[in-house]
Amino acid sequence: MNKQTIHHLSHTDLDGYSCQLVMRHTPYKLLNYNANYGAEVKQTLELMLQNIIGSTEDTTLLITDLNLTAEESKWLNSEVEKLGNNKKRVTLLLLDHHGTGEESAQKYPWYFLDTSRSATKITYDYAKEHFSLDAPEWMQHYVAIVNAVDLWKMEEHADFEYGKVCMRLISEMRELNKIMFPLEDNYYKLSLLFEATKYMELEDAPILLDEKIHLIKKDFFKTEKNDTLDNLATTYIVKLLGDARETKTIYYKGYRGYLSYGVGNTSIIGNGFLLTYPEYDFIVDVSFKGTLSLRANNGVNVATISKEWCSGGGHPNAAGGRIVGFKEQFRYDLVKQQIEKIINEKEAVAGELEYKKEA
Repeated sequence: MNKQTIHHLSHTDLDGYSCQLVMRHTPYKLLNYNANYGAEVKQTLELMLQNIIGSTEDTTLLITDLNLTAEESKWLNSEVEKLGNNKKRVTLLLLDHHGTGEESAQKYPWYFLDTSRSATKITYDYAKEHFSLDAPEWMQHYVAIVNAVDLWKMEEHADFEYGKVCMRLISEMRELNKIMFPLEDNYYKLSLLFEATKYMELEDAPILLDEKIHLIKKDFFKTEKNDTLDNLATTYIVKLLGDARETKTIYYKGYRGYLSYGVGNTSIIGNGFLLTYPEYDFIVDVSFKGTLSLRANNGVNVATISKEWCSGGGHPNAAGGRIVGFKEQFRYDLVKQQIEKIINEKEAVAGELEYKKEA
């Protein structure tokens, strides 16, 4: 089975990411995805199926720490059966502990449900038996820590307290954006959780980890030069934006723009991007609610663009607005489709306007 690829979808909390940390120690090629409940699960599963269709390898589609509704389970089971009918060898497996998945668990043999263990503990036990898990020395204790805090076993005091700090470590990792940079964001979170395993056997471990969080974040982003965490993360993000130019570039009336989604901090990150990549005339960041934040560096009047796109406004180098009817998405490609549709519509009706700032 080690020639297979495992497409692994997990939740966006400590338990979910810890399932993926466990699976890191199996001998398979792993492609990680993360989603919260609601529409995000369906959109992510659709993306996973697209990626599986485009591959030639035998595949396991693994879901951990997420329960599917009866409708989602029926749909996914049908999609995997279609792949099988088209000669794609796909194994479907769900490992979860949420009781709300009981209806699906009773109906589908691939749906494994056990409410007595955290998803991390289920994944750990299952991987030892079925996935050739090569567990390092720290893993058993780490799994017990996640199990204690996820099931809220306060009587297991030392593990519970350490788990609380690990839980906050995940919840406060806001430096990266998992929709814009899903692979990098996943790697960031798993890397910091791995760093957390180094302190759990030490005296006053929860306090020690609590004090180390800022430093281990900085160490992740640090290169040759030390700086504030904000500046280190900004440099890292600007490079990620630049590396993704091929798929993130948009054009409006001959002007080259960069489209980001949910990155935020546009004054710092946006301006940093424009200084690093002067071939771009503007950058626009769209929030999850459809708010636009545009920046330029004297190459184009973004106040005019904002006005034309969504009746917004601002200054020539800094403007904003809000797209009425914007549909929140959990995949970048779907966001870009929405924005390019708006651009095409506006270009079709707008007259020739001069955007360049006058000297």
